[in-house]
Amino acid sequence: MPRSGTQTLERGALLLKELAARGTLGWRLSDLARRCELDKGTAHRIMAFFVRERLARQRDGDRRYVPGPLLFELSLALPAHAAFQAACTPHLARAASRAGGFAFLCLRSGGDFVCAANAGDASIKALSHEVGLRRPLVVSAGGVAIVLALPPEEARAVVAENMKRVQKSGEVRVKAVERMLRRSESHGYGVHLSDVVPRVNTYGVPIRDARGAPFASISIAGASEDFPHGRAPELLAVLEEAASAIAREAVALLER
Repeated sequence: MPRSGTQTLERGALLLKELAARGTLGWRLSDLARRCELDKGTAHRIMAFFVRERLARQRDGDRRYVPGPLLFELSLALPAHAAFQAACTPHLARAASRAGGFAFLCLRSGGDFVCAANAGDASIKALSHEVGLRRPLVVSAGGVAIVLALPPEEARAVVAENMKRVQKSGEVRVKAVERMLRRSESHGYGVHLSDVVPRVNTYGVPIRDARGAPFASISIAGASEDFPHGRAPELLAVLEEAASAIAREAVALLER
């Protein structure tokens, strides 16, 4: 049984993660509490504290909760991460240009991925992974690429936790994610063939740190007719080259 102080911290961290997952749209308190499986009174007390401390704010127009400026201010204490993000952009741009699609870098954040950088043509709105996007690992080819590179026991735990969250979006979503997972497992890399997002195909590979652990992924997305599975060998070669370059940037900037 967790101590009450630890439990409060865990609930607060969960609320912050969900705030970040809908940074622009925001949350109504009742929906946020339901999403985090908290009673409304508990969620309100924690969110009121976050608003006072500027970790969150409540918009005047619709009273929805969104991330607060203190989160950005705290991130300024990590200049190496900002430098890494900037250093990755040319590698993403080169990959996007060579493949003729949209490239994006996703960092692992526990059981989630967070989009850290992107480049290329996102003329199809569904292609776009905006910087800051946070989702469960299993819902994207890049996230699945990270899962596949984890030790088997850890991967199973991540998938089980992720699928509990996916189930909240309904059976159709569950079946789509399961289909993508099975296909990716059979090929050994992340591959989304219009499974979750119609008319969009995406391929992803992991990026490993100096110890060999997958800490990120790089993906290429495009319209399904332009990115058929027959192009997979070509696209994977582009991705692997960029992944190696980004891994070197990580060693130089994040692991020194």
